[in-house]
Order: sequence, then C-alpha cells, then structure tokens
Amino acid sequence: MKFVYQQWDDSLFARIKNLADLMSIYQYLLMRLNGDVEETLELMKRLQAEGILDAKYDLEEFRKALEKNDLVRQTRTGFRLSAKGERSLRKDAFDQIFNKMRASGKGNHALPYEGGNSEEALPEKRKYRFGDSLRHIDYTSSLFNSITRSGDLGMNLAEQDLEVFDSEKTTSCATVLMIDISHSMILYGEDRITPAKQVAMAFTELILTKYPRDHLSIVTFGDNAHEIRIEDLPYLSAGPYHTNTQAGLRMARRILLTKKHVNKQIFMVTDGKPSMITRPNGQLYKNPVGLDPRIVNRTLDEAVICRKKRIPITTFMVTDDPYLQQFVARLTELNRGRAYFSSVDNLGDYVLWDFVVNRKKKG
Repeated sequence: MKFVYQQWDDSLFARIKNLADLMSIYQYLLMRLNGDVEETLELMKRLQAEGILDAKYDLEEFRKALEKNDLVRQTRTGFRLSAKGERSLRKDAFDQIFNKMRASGKGNHALPYEGGNSEEALPEKRKYRFGDSLRHIDYTSSLFNSITRSGDLGMNLAEQDLEVFDSEKTTSCATVLMIDISHSMILYGEDRITPAKQVAMAFTELILTKYPRDHLSIVTFGDNAHEIRIEDLPYLSAGPYHTNTQAGLRMARRILLTKKHVNKQIFMVTDGKPSMITRPNGQLYKNPVGLDPRIVNRTLDEAVICRKKRIPITTFMVTDDPYLQQFVARLTELNRGRAYFSSVDNLGDYVLWDFVVNRKKKG
C-alpha cells in the first residue's frame, strides 16, 4: 500500500525542514514511501516546486550521485535501491536512534541477565580473583604492586599483586522482532509503520555490526504471520489487515525453538488489540469489536507457551488504546515479560535500549 501525498500537514513540513541535508530528506521520504526510489525522487521535485524543499538543491545532480555511489541502480522499470542502498538505510536508522539515545543519556546501563558465553574487557580494574582469565591481567599495574610491596625489582609477583581488567559477559541471544502491519498502523492519518520499520532496520544494523553471533528474525503479522528477509524491510507496508497476534507469536516461538542461542526473546511492536485468530483447522476467526474472549484467550495461550519455553515477550505499544493496554497487561502478566507504552517518536529509543541492557551481565 502506497501513501499518496496530495495535501501535507504542518508536522511533515516541519520534519522535512529540520532534516540536516538532502540525503537525510531523501532517506526519510524513501522510508515512508516503502523503498520506492522513483516515487521518492519525483516527490522531492514536487516539494521543491512548491517551495518546501530549498531551491539550492540540484536534484538531478543528487540523482546522479546516488547512482555513481551505487546507492541506486537503473532497471527496466526505473531506479531501485541497490544492496548498498539498503544497507545505507539501515545505517541511517541506526545512527538516528542511537544519536537520540546518547543525547538522552541512555545506552550504557548494564542489567543482570542469564547466561553468557563471551567476555569483553572493560577499562575498569580490580583485584584478581581465582578463575579470572589470564588474558585480562594488567601486568604493568601488577608489577608495580609487586615492587611497592616487596621493594624488589625482581619478578616476585604474588597473587595479591595481580590486577585484572574488569570484564562484561555478553549473552548469546536469538531475537524475533514482530511488526504489526494491520490497517491501524496507517489509520486516522498517523503513520506508525514508518517508525516501526526504522526500528527494525536499526535493530538489524545493531546486531550485524555489534553482535554478529546473535540471530535476528523479522516477523510481520496482519491477517497471517510471515517471516521476511532483512533485505525486504525498506519495502514493508501496512495493509487492509486485521491483527492476528496469535499467529505472530506462534511463528516467532517456532523460529526461536530452532535456535541454539543461550537466550531467546520476542519483541513485539503493535498499536492494536488482537482481532483475529487462526483456528486449528486453519480457518480464520475475526472480530474487530472490543476484546473478543475467544480471540484473547487463544492469543494468551501462546504467551503462556512462550513462558514455559523460557521465551519472554517484550511488547511496545505505540498507542494509548485502552483495549490494547488491557490485553497487553494480561499478556505480560502471564508471560512474565515486559511492556512499554511509547509515542511513535520514542519507539526506537525504547526498543534498542531494552535490547542492549538486557543482553549483558557484568563479570
């Protein structure tokens, strides 16, 4: 489903004017237009003609630069994103979200979490304890301690002299990020699917660059659930779907149970209560009105199964709908997971901060 911009609102004008440069404007519009390069370039021309985009920008030279730098490629149907262009979108999403996190003082808080299979040395030092890795010993400080203690310049190291760099144990983690693509994600003129995609792209870039041993799967859910490739993220759009949360959780659980990582978790971004389930015979049952007990109970069953499999669910609500809050409160209680309410602007902040702090354990 494409957005057709015939009349723009003030908030969108302000967002475009506040973006630092032409590349930032292009990336933002490209994300919002589901990765359609041709439509994005055409829209930029219209914005410039209407005086919204500064006339100083040479859009034809900009298009040539995109092609020269292999961010887009010419095809028989027009320009399309290249693999490098898709990576550029992910990196841009990552930079925007983490810059916001750094500005708010978040991003470096470590919390306990189970498991761990690797260690990372920290600048802080402490006394040696039996079992510490020898590769973390600070030999310069240890020798100085020996000389101070004994007054001897020889190699008379004792255990009490040893200092080691503190370490941080990092967990091996498999994560499924569930993205709601139901109709409500673009309903009433509020675009919730674009920031959800931005989160998914930033999340992917985080794992690929900082946690390459981890695993991330992306699952979309509307009437049904589908696993999508990382490369498909820029082109993701919401559709005329109900919200089959049950199908999304079931697929996420089945994916995670095939992984051998120490920790497994589900992150779910949604703005609506469940309004559909898949019956055992494969038939779909839907009811968009209120909280249908049949739909709610079958969906909560999935949350309980996930808890028994030690798969916590973290839910990020991007609306203050009371039905959704009521449902999520019960799901979180039964799964013993987490739940957050956030505005669309703060969505990435919550998701990535929670992922980073809950996959580490101080050693």
